[in-house]
Amino acid sequence: MPAPVVSNTHGDRLLGPRVHGAGAGAARNGVRPAAGNGWPASLRPRRPSRAWLAALAAVFTAACAITDPPPPAAPPLPAQWTESGTVDPNAAPVDAAWWRHFRSAQLTALIDEALSANTDLRIAAERVRQADLALAIANVARAPIVTGSAGTSASRAKADGEDAVRRETTSLGLTASYEIDLWGRIAAAVRASQASLAATRFDAQTVRLTVAANVANTYFQWLAARERLQIAHDNLATAERVLGVVEAKRRHGVATALEVSQQRTTVLSQRTALIPLELQQRQAASALALLLGRLPQDATLQEETFADLTIPLVEPGLPSTLLYRRPDLAAAEAALAGASANVAAARAALLPSFGLSITGGASSAQLLSLAHPASTLSAGLSLAQTLFDSGRLRRQVDLSLSQREVLVTTYEAAVRSALKEVDDSLGNIDRSHRQTLAQRAVIDQARESLRLAELRYREGAGDLLAVLDAQRVLFTAQDSLSTLRLSHLAATVDLYRALGGGWSAG
Repeated sequence: MPAPVVSNTHGDRLLGPRVHGAGAGAARNGVRPAAGNGWPASLRPRRPSRAWLAALAAVFTAACAITDPPPPAAPPLPAQWTESGTVDPNAAPVDAAWWRHFRSAQLTALIDEALSANTDLRIAAERVRQADLALAIANVARAPIVTGSAGTSASRAKADGEDAVRRETTSLGLTASYEIDLWGRIAAAVRASQASLAATRFDAQTVRLTVAANVANTYFQWLAARERLQIAHDNLATAERVLGVVEAKRRHGVATALEVSQQRTTVLSQRTALIPLELQQRQAASALALLLGRLPQDATLQEETFADLTIPLVEPGLPSTLLYRRPDLAAAEAALAGASANVAAARAALLPSFGLSITGGASSAQLLSLAHPASTLSAGLSLAQTLFDSGRLRRQVDLSLSQREVLVTTYEAAVRSALKEVDDSLGNIDRSHRQTLAQRAVIDQARESLRLAELRYREGAGDLLAVLDAQRVLFTAQDSLSTLRLSHLAATVDLYRALGGGWSAG
């Protein structure tokens, strides 16, 4: 078997074959080998020059420097939240089933259904599977590649004045090749795929948290629309009752036609106000059906009272723990690790690649038969180095560095945004809570004002304008309370989501 030859991509010999046999021993002892033993003096291998050794040393030194860039330092985090003074001392830490703290059996059932049937979650799970397959493909580059070949042919040639010549051949071959990952390029590509898989899994957790939060918010919107619709019906009933009083007084000559017209206008306005509320309730129900993986027309929900929902008290923890509690931040960090591995792979691509190959085969001068075959076996070591590519590989390194820099900035911005989301949610919760308490007092006063205005009007001591104004104030106050309660619930859900929903990187 011929000695392996190391060559570059152009086939030029870089290292001559080693000296074998007696000639080799004689050469090592300083004795010229006899004719026919070893190499002629003109072809005798020479010691590598100092320039060649220096070049090899430079290549190995550069290769040793090829490592993933160090991870960036975490951005500075505050010692406490700006709104930390608004946190109730009885607040509880976030857990993975945070939605159960609203004490709504239907909400729990809806979120459980969404987590098993939501289309976004199914898509996220499939993306995790794709990333897992991509990692398996990247790992294949670490193993040898074996290819087989088989063929048979027959030919017939005839020259003028000569007998026809028939040739038949059959061959069978097997080739195994393996790239020596001397500089870590393949290992860096595997690390990049591993980081991509981790980022995809974190993204799936982010989607899960988002779906749960969206189901909760949409369900609360449906309940709020339902309560506002009930308030509008109650106010319509009140307006119709007052209209009956006005019409009775008109029949007795006490009320004027203008007063009757004014109250009828109020009744018609209350009926008109029902239409957008009914539409909001239907649209919230259809949106909720889509989140559950149902048809939008299949939006049946059980009756539940909006006012009976419990608004949980949430403990936000320290800002320093936020980096380990949000899957989106973990995904950004994993993407950054993958970009660093891509930088190492791009740098390793600048260095020569080494490969091993073994080829074996058998051939016969018969058609479809390997009787009395001629066998061949060869092995080779190859070295390939790109000598000129117009700077493509260098620019690929620069591109990878730039992409990593973008992800560094993106990660820092995501951390700052997460900090703001938590503080904003804490502030919104405190504001909504204080406004809700104040609005309840407004409703109590408005209800009493309407009672007194109706009483005075029945007794003839007051006018209709006072009754109409008291009706308007009470309706507005009740509707505002429902809106504020919805804001309080939404701010609580936003805080759960901003804190990672009980997820932990550990």
